[in-house]
Amino acid sequence: MKRIVLWLLSTVSAVVLLFGYRTSTSGPAATSQEPVGASLATTSSTTTSGGAGSGGGSGAGGSSGSTSSSGSTSSSGSTSSTVTGKVAQTRWGPVQVKLTVDASGTITSVEVIQYPSGNREDEQINSYALPRLVRATLDAQSADIDMVSGATVTSEGYVRSLQSALDQVTA
Repeated sequence: MKRIVLWLLSTVSAVVLLFGYRTSTSGPAATSQEPVGASLATTSSTTTSGGAGSGGGSGAGGSSGSTSSSGSTSSSGSTSSTVTGKVAQTRWGPVQVKLTVDASGTITSVEVIQYPSGNREDEQINSYALPRLVRATLDAQSADIDMVSGATVTSEGYVRSLQSALDQVTA
């Protein structure tokens, strides 16, 4: 009788643990609403001028959300504007980008304000991929950037949000 009770309890425990385990293919459990300012906001020191509106990103496919922009003037008289792209919904969660562009159209900083972070694997992938996407954006000065291997879904969402922000700058 003790063996049967022990077997039953161990089987129930195993089933509970099995169904309680969350895999990375379960989708996002929660998404980050916090900006990743300190780790991903980067400023460009290059004076490259490029077509800020040019690029190969897909347009509004699956994108929705709010956009905003604001402008500021520094003490030297140059004007910069901050533009927030549309939220790009991906299967792992939303991705949203905020740009700062100077008066000549040069992207001076990029901040990823929303990105998938539903589990430890999302956090690990995005801690690797997002700084590379930001750096590629500052180097290319457009949305025509390469995807990050292993973070294709997030990269596609990043490019869609980036392109929507760039479209606001050129409008």
